[in-house]
Amino acid sequence: MPIDPTLAYDDHNVFAKILRSEIPCRKVYEDQWAFAFHDINPQAPVHILVVPKGRYIGWDDFSTQASEAEIAGFVRAVGTVARDAGLAEPGYRLLVNMGQHGHQEVPHLHVHIFGGRQFTYMIPRE
Repeated sequence: MPIDPTLAYDDHNVFAKILRSEIPCRKVYEDQWAFAFHDINPQAPVHILVVPKGRYIGWDDFSTQASEAEIAGFVRAVGTVARDAGLAEPGYRLLVNMGQHGHQEVPHLHVHIFGGRQFTYMIPRE
């Protein structure tokens, strides 16, 4: 069920639990700003999630509340993860779902990195 990004941060969301090592994952990257791991329900041959270590529900509060260092560190981490996965060439797709219309399901900002195949449509056709 899509979440309401105006609600308070929920420390019991699945990504918060992964960050606290309460739920196992297949980690691919970690630094002071970000944590990346393979999606448990991959939608492409390569499907990695990158989450900031801060308590941000979505892109809106991250882009307005995070420090410049957090924002720069997180964006650089996304690029590093994609390069380390061998996706810089031939390319990849980034996706951030935000709120109900964006169909965000976990109330913690996360960037999907999709790769390993050709992508066609920008958004699904109805």
